[in-house]
Amino acid sequence: MKFFIDTANLAQIKEAAELGILDGCTTNPSLMAKEGITGDKNVWNHYKKICEIVDGDVSAEVISTDYKGMIEEGKKLAKLHKNIVVKVPMIKDGIRAIKYFTDNGIKTNCTLVFSPGQAILAAKAGATYLSPFVGRLDDINLDGMELIHQIRHIYDNYQFETQILAASVRSSLHIVKCAEAGADVVTCPLSSIMGLFTHPLTDKGLAQFLADHAKANQK
Repeated sequence: MKFFIDTANLAQIKEAAELGILDGCTTNPSLMAKEGITGDKNVWNHYKKICEIVDGDVSAEVISTDYKGMIEEGKKLAKLHKNIVVKVPMIKDGIRAIKYFTDNGIKTNCTLVFSPGQAILAAKAGATYLSPFVGRLDDINLDGMELIHQIRHIYDNYQFETQILAASVRSSLHIVKCAEAGADVVTCPLSSIMGLFTHPLTDKGLAQFLADHAKANQK
């Protein structure tokens, strides 16, 4: 399973990249705004900075919601860097745009996916990635992980090449559950990735090893 970091914070992206396990990055307008990045020129320059850090796909989201606007914006984004994946919302014109981008060799990430039916449409259009939002489904008392299982089953049935990119992942447990469900990619905050390191028995064992080593070297 690939690990993407879901942020526009360059320091966090660098920290994740230095772990040696980072495969890509996802961003969105909300994450850009959180970092104080506004205006098309500044946003696009920020995408370039991310691409200089991340050796892998970087999702850059279109703002337009009409077909023509998404095509024009997506083309510009794709030209920024070879790592750019154009992120397109799951709407009617979005599916049309994904098909256009697919036919023209531009990688895409279909975002804001909440149902198996939407996943089928995105795969039929040739999306490179599909982003089901597991955490947001959990927020309304639906099972986000069940959606990942359903999409995995459907995609395996028909050998769809679209990769399942589990999004709205909020914890280390979410990451493990996504891996169990067969997600191809998980995108999450740095804190969720770092949480995978932690186990009380690891901490206890390491403390004991170090104590025993210190004791042995005092003799």
